[in-house]
Amino acid sequence: MSKSLTVDNSTIKFQIWDTAGQERYRSLLPMYYRNAAAAIVVYDITNEGSFTVLQDWIAELHRLGPPNIVLAIAGNKCDLEDIREIPAEQGQTYASEVNAIFGETSALTARNVEKMFIEITRKLPPDCLTSLPAFASLLRQTDTPRAMLREDAVEEGEGTKDHHNSSFIIRE
Repeated sequence: MSKSLTVDNSTIKFQIWDTAGQERYRSLLPMYYRNAAAAIVVYDITNEGSFTVLQDWIAELHRLGPPNIVLAIAGNKCDLEDIREIPAEQGQTYASEVNAIFGETSALTARNVEKMFIEITRKLPPDCLTSLPAFASLLRQTDTPRAMLREDAVEEGEGTKDHHNSSFIIRE
């Protein structure tokens, strides 16, 4: 799936790949985020275990990803507040510790999904926008396919002067 997002007169085209828990892709993931411009690591706010695993993914990104990668952490399923296990403050605190953008999202309702991509786009260094690498990584740690990024979550931008490409891979 690909989506374009216009921010500050630049259009960024995101290629989004969803491996949806298919372990056969795990060994390929480092090749995607080795040259990544950005990564979103997503945990499920209703599953404490996914928050624990999130820390392993971030450690791997720091070890194998580029030093200037824009890192974002998303607490997904914010539409399920009544069964929340991870307080937003815990996610925010951890994101601050690892110098990451933080937000809570709902892939079901698309709440804050576009906002997350806008924040990432604004944090990309200007030189990155002129020579964006082939891939960026979007890692997702959730336990159900309902957390998939919706096709219409990021709207197409039109009438802008700059066009840039990057790719994201989603890991569940």
